[in-house]
Amino acid sequence: MEFRSPAGRFFFPYRYRLLLWLPLLGSLVSLSSERRVLAAESTRRPNIIFLLADDLRFDALGSAGNTIIRTPHIDRLAAEGCSFRNHFVTTSICCVSRASILSGQYARRHGIKDFGQPFSTDAWSQTYPALLHAAGYRTGQVGHLGVGQEIPPGIFDDSETFAETRAYFEPGDPTHMTARVGNRAIEFIEACEPSKPFYLSINFSAPHADDGAPREFPPDARDEALYADALIPVPAGADEATFRLLPDFVQRSEGRRRWERRYATAAMFQQTVKDYYRLITGIDREVGRVLAALATKNLADNTIVVVSSDNGFFLGEHGMADKWLMYEPSIRVPLVVVDPRLPPANRGRQIESITLNIDLAPTLLDFAGIEPPAAMQGRSLRPFLSAAANVPPPADWRNDFFYEHHTRPEIIPPSEGVRTARWKYIRYLDPHPLVEELYDLQADPAEQHNLAPDRARQPTLDRLRARWAELGQAAR
Repeated sequence: MEFRSPAGRFFFPYRYRLLLWLPLLGSLVSLSSERRVLAAESTRRPNIIFLLADDLRFDALGSAGNTIIRTPHIDRLAAEGCSFRNHFVTTSICCVSRASILSGQYARRHGIKDFGQPFSTDAWSQTYPALLHAAGYRTGQVGHLGVGQEIPPGIFDDSETFAETRAYFEPGDPTHMTARVGNRAIEFIEACEPSKPFYLSINFSAPHADDGAPREFPPDARDEALYADALIPVPAGADEATFRLLPDFVQRSEGRRRWERRYATAAMFQQTVKDYYRLITGIDREVGRVLAALATKNLADNTIVVVSSDNGFFLGEHGMADKWLMYEPSIRVPLVVVDPRLPPANRGRQIESITLNIDLAPTLLDFAGIEPPAAMQGRSLRPFLSAAANVPPPADWRNDFFYEHHTRPEIIPPSEGVRTARWKYIRYLDPHPLVEELYDLQADPAEQHNLAPDRARQPTLDRLRARWAELGQAAR
């Protein structure tokens, strides 16, 4: 039937016109729903995985330029995220650094000085895992916690702290501790539900030594053959002449005693470093398994992955083993951060600005949309991730930082100092008269020429002394 308007044009009654519009209305509703889903996904809080190694030095990764070690999975993360090339710890010993990571605070503020000392309940409540848990995250931790022995309730929904002795094998069990940590991490991921964000802290004991064991760096059996034919180059400054430049009390300290059982001969050096590398490759295998578990659960696209270390490690530099002292191999560590939500142009970048372990807590809270407590002294690193390539850091970003080490003074010389982009000032605290060191890192990256006695460097020395006092006060 035809219908005409008063003007003579054809028209359809309302019910017929509605039938014609229904397909278009359906499309609009569908498009609106899709947009709401996309908007919801874009505002979903991300999952966060933090993988923390123990004694992993800054250059012991393929992505950091090491041409011998095999770390393909961490290298892949570096290619997909950002590598922070000048990342440092503010105290280079496991328990204190891990406390700084959890609290976002310098040692002189969080107060943890030794391995058996825990956070108070109030201090735990202000750590970033507790704040993530309070904000609705499912939280978990597995492995070597490193701060006291007990965790109060309300911090982690799922927690398993392995033995703090760092024995890599349990009696009668051939499974390496690194693999056991990986197994528990995967169990946690498999139990996660897409509807609730999660945070998982994976704390490896590797590549820390099993101190005093007949073989202090025992690898997974699957890695025994790795690096067998490699010749590990001796790093600059790992010689007797550089050792003799140290103050007498440093020469007699624990770092030298451990050097004697690890690096005293060329054969010992090769065996120790190859085992150290094997332990790192074992970590890398577990990183790959964790990434595969995320992919299987369809969680990878909304999971931030962070890889770092609690402190560095001497491979004989300055005639030393372990860490503790303020030299570069001890205080500089890797940091890789992957945010899969960032555009491709922001991936694979290397950030040169000075960043610190105390920055990790505010960064992880920032990812979750949580304001960090005022007592946290670090700063979020998210601006570096989201900034376009070649954009300079924030104008007020740090150009130097304060270092302190006061743990076990009976075997480790207490020290403090300042590290800038170019200069390093080290101040040993106990001896009288005062012992100071000054290094020009541009001209002397191996820190072999102490310029503190040079009268021509007196203005630089005075400036860094003043900065040491200023930064030390601000760190309280």
